[in-house]
Amino acid sequence: MANPSILILAGDGIGPEVMAEVKKIIGWYDAKRGITFDVSEDLVGGCAYDKHGTPLHDDTMAKAQEVDCVLLGAVGGPKYDNLDFSVKPERGLLRLRKEMDLYSNLRPAQCFDALADFSSLKKEVVAGLDIVIVRELTSGVYFGEPRGIFTEGNERVGINTQRYTESEIARVARSAFEMARRRNNKVCSMEKANVMESGILWRQVVQEIHDKEYPDVELSHMYADAGAMQLCRWPKQFDVIVTDNLFGDLLSDAAAMLTGSLGMLPSASLGAPMANGRPKALYEPVHGSAPDIAGQGKANPIACVLSFAMALRYSFDLGDEATRLEQAVEKVLAEGVRTADLMGPESGTPVSTSAMGDAIVAALDASL
Repeated sequence: MANPSILILAGDGIGPEVMAEVKKIIGWYDAKRGITFDVSEDLVGGCAYDKHGTPLHDDTMAKAQEVDCVLLGAVGGPKYDNLDFSVKPERGLLRLRKEMDLYSNLRPAQCFDALADFSSLKKEVVAGLDIVIVRELTSGVYFGEPRGIFTEGNERVGINTQRYTESEIARVARSAFEMARRRNNKVCSMEKANVMESGILWRQVVQEIHDKEYPDVELSHMYADAGAMQLCRWPKQFDVIVTDNLFGDLLSDAAAMLTGSLGMLPSASLGAPMANGRPKALYEPVHGSAPDIAGQGKANPIACVLSFAMALRYSFDLGDEATRLEQAVEKVLAEGVRTADLMGPESGTPVSTSAMGDAIVAALDASL
């Protein structure tokens, strides 16, 4: 039987640094747990543009379609700011999402006890926080047509189109309801039905899917701006939030800061099931390429490590091993090990990116 396959696209900026720590952990599972992955590597983003003149080569796209999952680091940087929009590094990531049809983006926001004091909110507001934002990823305003910058009369006009079909809303709603059934059976759907026709359709379809297929799940609706306010006021009122591409982008980054650092937030982008019954999948940290600290050993690899934990759970049916890795991260944080982004007035031991990876591997050893 073939080993499960992973394509690593480390990308730009701190991407290669944080991905190096994930590769240590993949090696640990091979050596200590007898779980072997067939790992290949390729380029995406600015580094792909530097070599191929495109942020994602067709051969790389073909590889991504064939493997069990893709692990991605980060893309972009100021070096590429003046490129034509069609070849900017971010277009490589958008192409992966679109052509793999990764319509359901899972973004957990979990506040580890050791970091509760590090959030900008009061400890009692964020301690024990564990929510998931399910963001529609392959439609909406980021993909809708017409789009572009046009000249009308004497001035330029920028146009983007918010567009959703009934089926696009229905499938991400099902993803959220299925997630809720594995958690606390509660979904809040967020849109702007008060001012946007796409929001009206979104609310109608989510409600219809709930009533016909998931009447056991508690469903509420909220305007996305009110949802942002409530995330800051009392985030623990939520469990699973489902929303569109644009609002999901904004709300998940806001939720990220509840936990103390963007360096802590993983994500999974899932699509339709493959022949093996598992979804097409891409896993990546929520943070960007952070070019200002690239190459300095300051990056926090935990978001990338936790993204691999999500891969263990959703792509490889290794839920117990995913929990083992998550608990190893929690143990390291509880012992006061911190990268630069997690250092505060009462923080513990400052470590480099590599040393954080080593500490997580040591915690994995201790779990045996």
